[in-house]
Amino acid sequence: MLPSELSRIEKRILLRAPRERVWRAIADAAEFSKWFQVELDRGFEPGARVRMACTQPGYEDMVGYLVIEKMEPGRLLSWRWHPGAPDPKVDYSKEPTTLVEFRLEDAEGGTLLTVRETGFDQVSLARRAAVYRDNDQGWAEQVRNLDQYVSQS
Repeated sequence: MLPSELSRIEKRILLRAPRERVWRAIADAAEFSKWFQVELDRGFEPGARVRMACTQPGYEDMVGYLVIEKMEPGRLLSWRWHPGAPDPKVDYSKEPTTLVEFRLEDAEGGTLLTVRETGFDQVSLARRAAVYRDNDQGWAEQVRNLDQYVSQS
């Protein structure tokens, strides 16, 4: 892939659940932590800096932070974070963040979810391809996790 192609990830999925149910699963920190496989130190609200510790087996030492940008109930949740696995060699004060958006729309049979992460074109070339690959695979897994989570409850 060319560097210009590594600027955005987008995943779309039809979730067989009402939009209110999907919104609760993504916007309520207790529910989010279950399917995203993390522990959060606080709830989601615009401006909040949330510490996120991975609970997925094999990744328990991964800790990161996200800053909630927008919450439009039933429609949009967005945050900024440093993409990819934490790297002790990276000075994150100089590394730009990416923007993650969860957009919900009513659709026949459920809710259409679009997860979009943008801003990879601002990540250093030395890290961009690996971070993009990891997050692309990660989002594919997370939308499957969410699908399974909302369909069981």
